[in-house]
Amino acid sequence: MAKKENTIDEITIDNYLDSHYINRSNWLRAAVLGANDGIISISSLAIGVAAASAARAPILLAALAGLVAGALSMAAGEYVSVSSQTDIEKADIEREAKELEEMPEVELNILAQIYERRGLKKETAMQVAKELTVKDALAAHVKDELGINEISQAHPMQAALASGASFTVGGILPLLVTLLAPVTGMEYWLYGFTVIFLIVLGILSARTGGSGIKKAILRITIWGTIAMGLSALVGYLFGVNV
Repeated sequence: MAKKENTIDEITIDNYLDSHYINRSNWLRAAVLGANDGIISISSLAIGVAAASAARAPILLAALAGLVAGALSMAAGEYVSVSSQTDIEKADIEREAKELEEMPEVELNILAQIYERRGLKKETAMQVAKELTVKDALAAHVKDELGINEISQAHPMQAALASGASFTVGGILPLLVTLLAPVTGMEYWLYGFTVIFLIVLGILSARTGGSGIKKAILRITIWGTIAMGLSALVGYLFGVNV
């Protein structure tokens, strides 16, 4: 009993979210996207080439080139896209600061209406809005009007590194298959191992994010299978011996 009370006493407003899954949302999204893309992209690329080739070298070369290009592309693309989100957030914050200077009463009423819609009485909502405005008007509007907070705020470099690194890790797995598996029936080896890789990724992402494992596995495996199947079809239909 004493141990439980000590644990409760250790929880404060500064650390109570540390154990919540929402703290992992930014980097987990980028990491899962990168790893999933790495596994499926490199596997699909290798399967497409394997369906049209009887030699290991072209398959390995295609997988390696795809891994390098894909990792750089994922990192750059994630950085650019998240930076765009950051620019939008900054522009909105600047606009909000200007509106607070030009029409403070209107902004105060808007803030009070937000709290009222959340369930506070009209008088209480206005009192809360006034007190938060006195403390830090811009911070209150950024959080409650624009919905920007420490957890949801975009971090371009973090997202870029997570995507690029996870794509590399994911892409290395099918690359190893192209290096070690028999050339004959390479596409089947790739498909089989890729499904295993996707299942493992689904389990890891589900456990890290606190979601259902079965749902995560089905979602990630079905779409990966479709991508690899279409790539193999392209290889069979348009492939030439290389």
